[in-house]
Amino acid sequence: MQLNFACTQCGRCCQGHRVPLSVHEAMAWLRRGGDVHLLCDAVVWPAEPPAGDALAAYRRERSFAAASAAMAVRVGVILAASFPGRCPNLMDDQRCAIYAERPLVCRIYPASINPFEPLGTESKACPPEAWDARGPAFVRAGRLVDEATHALIDQARHLAMQEIPAKQRLCDALGIRVAAMANEGFAVHRPPRAALLAALEASCAAMATQADPVVPVPALPGDWCLLSARAATLEILAEIDAYALDACQAGQLGVEYLDLQPPDGAAG
Repeated sequence: MQLNFACTQCGRCCQGHRVPLSVHEAMAWLRRGGDVHLLCDAVVWPAEPPAGDALAAYRRERSFAAASAAMAVRVGVILAASFPGRCPNLMDDQRCAIYAERPLVCRIYPASINPFEPLGTESKACPPEAWDARGPAFVRAGRLVDEATHALIDQARHLAMQEIPAKQRLCDALGIRVAAMANEGFAVHRPPRAALLAALEASCAAMATQADPVVPVPALPGDWCLLSARAATLEILAEIDAYALDACQAGQLGVEYLDLQPPDGAAG
C-alpha cells in the first residue's frame, strides 16, 4: 500500500468525536471548561495468554486487573474529550485555537496509536483531495514513513501504559465499576467536571510521589459489572459466573452504553 497525505484544514476530524486524552491532557481540557468522559471496556481474563499473542499483550499493557463476580477480567479506561458538534477549540477559519497544546491523538491523525488498525483511508474523515498522490509521502509498503509521527505514536503508547495505575485509582475514587465488553461497546461515565478534575489531580500526585501504591485487585470476589447488547455474550458470561447485565439496563446504573456493533439480527 502507498498513500500520500496533506491536511486540507477541512475541520472534519474536529467534529462529532470523542478524542482520547492522556491524564494531563484531560486535566488541561477540564480546566478550559471542556467535558471529559470515561469510556470503560473489559475482557475476560481467566489465564495469561501465550507469550506470542501480540493482541493480548497490547490489551494487557493498556488495562488493569479486576474481577466480575467469579471471573477475572482486565479493564481498559479511555479518558475522552467529548463534544456534540464542533470541537470547542475549532475556530471559524477552521484553525485550532490550542494548536500548540493540542492532544497527541490530534497530532498523530490520520495515523493511529493502535498498531492493529490498518493504515487506510476508509475510517478517516479527510476528504479525497487530502490523499492526492502529489502530497507528501504518508504510507509506503504498508508502513507509516513520517518519523515525527512515529515518535508521537511511541510517546502516546508509553503514556497509555504509564498511566494505568492513575486510571485504576480514578475508577476507585469515582466509584466506577461498570464496563462494556471489549470490541462490542463502551460504558460511558460522565462524572461532574470538578469531581473528575480533583480525582485526576489526586491520582497524578500519588503517582508523582510514589505514594498510595496500587494494590493488585484480588481475583475473587469482584464487583465490576459487564454490559453487553448481545444475547450470546450474556449467555456466555452467565455460564462463567461473571456479573453481567443487558446493555439496555445501562441507564439504571447511571451510565451510557456506546454500541460499536449492529444489534443481534441486524444486517451489516
